[in-house]
Amino acid sequence: MNCNLCPHECNAMREQTSFGFCRSHWLPGIASICIHKGEEPVISGEKGIVNVFFTHCNLQCTYCQNRQISNNKISDELSLISIENAVDEIIKLLTPDISLIGFVSPSHHIDAMEKIVYGLHQKGFYPRVVYNSNGYDKISTLKRIENIVDIYLPDYKYADSDLGFELSKVIEYPLIALKALKEMYRQKGSALITDDNGYAISGMIIRHLVLPGYLDNTMQILENIAWEISTGVHLSLMSQYNPQFYHGSNPNLLRKVSQEEYDSAIAFKESLGIYKGWTQELVSNDFYNPDFTLDHPFESSST
Repeated sequence: MNCNLCPHECNAMREQTSFGFCRSHWLPGIASICIHKGEEPVISGEKGIVNVFFTHCNLQCTYCQNRQISNNKISDELSLISIENAVDEIIKLLTPDISLIGFVSPSHHIDAMEKIVYGLHQKGFYPRVVYNSNGYDKISTLKRIENIVDIYLPDYKYADSDLGFELSKVIEYPLIALKALKEMYRQKGSALITDDNGYAISGMIIRHLVLPGYLDNTMQILENIAWEISTGVHLSLMSQYNPQFYHGSNPNLLRKVSQEEYDSAIAFKESLGIYKGWTQELVSNDFYNPDFTLDHPFESSST
């Protein structure tokens, strides 16, 4: 079966040699299965979440902090894993206190994600599923996974198509991402349901990373959320952009976000009535620096 899982619709024969935009095999490429404590408080809390980090991506962001594994030019040979082995590795990390599993960059590995979830169910494990994507998702695919995803955790990166192509090598990101977010919202609504310990059970959290020099992009993103989705949705407004991960020559991206830029973004968010969610300390860009050459990519990070 040819692959049309994401908006690229490459029609690629991934079991053979035509791998499409993401250059991925049907077998999942997984760089790491680990406990991660750096997500929003309702997701990871103090105990953490079991995150499955897929390799490659259907975006190619020039500033990606996970570039070690998201670059579509890297070989996947050593990271290919059977569904059965992935299920077994996840089970080793699940505990009564850690009952969420996050699939990171899953848009091009929906088949594998589904099979992993069903494999866990067959072995008597029913963790809540977090879909952690870049927002470049296909409506029909989101409808397909509606019954297995508990929490959507998408990015909303760009309101400008040219900026999306320049920085992430993708066409029509604003149009496609907004449609995807609306579908996620249709499925989950504004309510973020939590358990007695404050951990998410069901809902949606939109993430937006403020980029240095592109405050206008952030303002438009915030307006789109308020006017096109809901002021009641939970928003994680992030300041953690780190220029050390940037591969390019755009002068705006050679520095960190300034306090003035971030404060302006927060103030504009509040003026629109977007009141649920999280912000970050400006020093957060020093804390989210994974190294996927390590057994645990975040063990050298404060997260």
